[in-house]
Amino acid sequence: METESLNRKNSSRKSSIVNGNGDASAKLTNGDADGGDGGGGGEVTLKAKMSLLNGCTVIVGSIIGSGIFVSPTGVLMYTGSVNLALIVWVISGLFSMVGAYCYAELGTMITKSGADYAYIMETFGPFMAFIRLWIECMIVRPCSQAIVALTFSTYVLKPFFPECAPPEDAARLLAVCCILVLTLINCWDVKWATAVQDIFTYAKVSRSKWDLLVISSRLIRFQLLALFIIIATGMYQLYLGNVQYFTFENTDTKVTSLALSFYSGLFAYNGWNYLNFIIEELKDPVKNLPRAIAISCTLVTVVYVMANVSFYTILSPDEVLGSSAVAVTYAERAFGMLAWTIPVFVALSTFGAVNGILLTSSRLFYAGANEGQMPEILTMIQIQRFTPTPAVLAMALLSMLYLTVSDIFALINYVGFATWLSIGVAVLCLPWLRWAQPNLPRPIRVPMVFPIVYLIATMFVTVVPMYASPVETGYGILMILSSIPVYLVFIAWKNKPIWFQKTMVSLTRFLQKMLMVLGKQAKPAQV
Repeated sequence: METESLNRKNSSRKSSIVNGNGDASAKLTNGDADGGDGGGGGEVTLKAKMSLLNGCTVIVGSIIGSGIFVSPTGVLMYTGSVNLALIVWVISGLFSMVGAYCYAELGTMITKSGADYAYIMETFGPFMAFIRLWIECMIVRPCSQAIVALTFSTYVLKPFFPECAPPEDAARLLAVCCILVLTLINCWDVKWATAVQDIFTYAKVSRSKWDLLVISSRLIRFQLLALFIIIATGMYQLYLGNVQYFTFENTDTKVTSLALSFYSGLFAYNGWNYLNFIIEELKDPVKNLPRAIAISCTLVTVVYVMANVSFYTILSPDEVLGSSAVAVTYAERAFGMLAWTIPVFVALSTFGAVNGILLTSSRLFYAGANEGQMPEILTMIQIQRFTPTPAVLAMALLSMLYLTVSDIFALINYVGFATWLSIGVAVLCLPWLRWAQPNLPRPIRVPMVFPIVYLIATMFVTVVPMYASPVETGYGILMILSSIPVYLVFIAWKNKPIWFQKTMVSLTRFLQKMLMVLGKQAKPAQV
């Protein structure tokens, strides 16, 4: 058959072909990429090769993204005053650090890659783990990509609309174009995708290993450059005595507004748990994981707070609230003729961030499929281009679906509710396992006050917004609840009728033929 000849052709490729874009740390150690004699694919193993510095750059690179260039407006919108907004930024950083320390105990106790998905699987079983996977794949990743793409389009268009916000339709269309271009690149060739990542993150990736960790850690260059320029000019303005806006005037004292302000603040810190996804690849995690958390979270918190201080040395609260691209507004006031540099840096970094989400999401799909909780088609590789085409297309389509909403802050509230609810469940694993399995080896043992404080704070930022923002949280709850029938029909139901199995296999084979993809075993789907 033609498929078999393609399989033999594919087997001549290097055995380092990986399970998704950029996942080069996973190597095939037994047999060829197509499974050798047909008895099964090679064993996937992960080597510990990340140093403390690598761990720090992964966390910093995962956290610093589009959030700092969008969230200042959202935080101020709900706090009302500059001083309270700065307090929210500090507390958000501390909240993230506490959560990261809770993850440190879980990560060294449950050493499987997959982070919170693995922790929930081990603690509460496959049903709760599937809900976490569903939230991440259906809400968090694609919605975050939509937010970053909208940030990209807003900063590209803002210089052309200096007196007003860019038209919503134009911003959405440009965001769609951004996603479509990067989807084509990621589906066409891994080398093209990583070349884009090199160019737009000012980084050089190892030619022999398309390493997810290296790619993720390089996402910080343009963002940090833009932030350091803003902070340097802001410190000069402080030196000149421009502190007139640092007051508690107009503070919104409603508890509901305060809770919503944390959604924007915490969105900017999202990514602190990404090192746990690849903890098997960190050298001496007992020593290096808590150190990386302390260094990275402290650095990011200082950078974020100082960037916000810099914004308010020049911009009034009304100017920040009226700006769809606060860094552009700041640059126009601070840099004059050189104001174009900031939107260029932000646009380049966000373009690279959209590519990075597409480039790395296949790892999560693969982890879920290994547990039998994701469609087999999403783990398959295009047989000519050797790219995870189905996973990339799924991410792109979901992201463009979220772009039907052009309000970035509504999307942030939506993704924030889902994110912190699921991460709160992961942190709940820590006290639960302390009670249920007290004899498990715990190389890192955090004080119990940490998870208790984190869980109380999580309840605050998830329960209160249900009243303050019922539409976004309502959509989030409906999307989460939709995972229950999916789980019952496709996973829990073991004795499916033959006609149902044949229908699903026929659909998978149809998609395989349309996309020309094969799975890990390099054979068509079977009943």
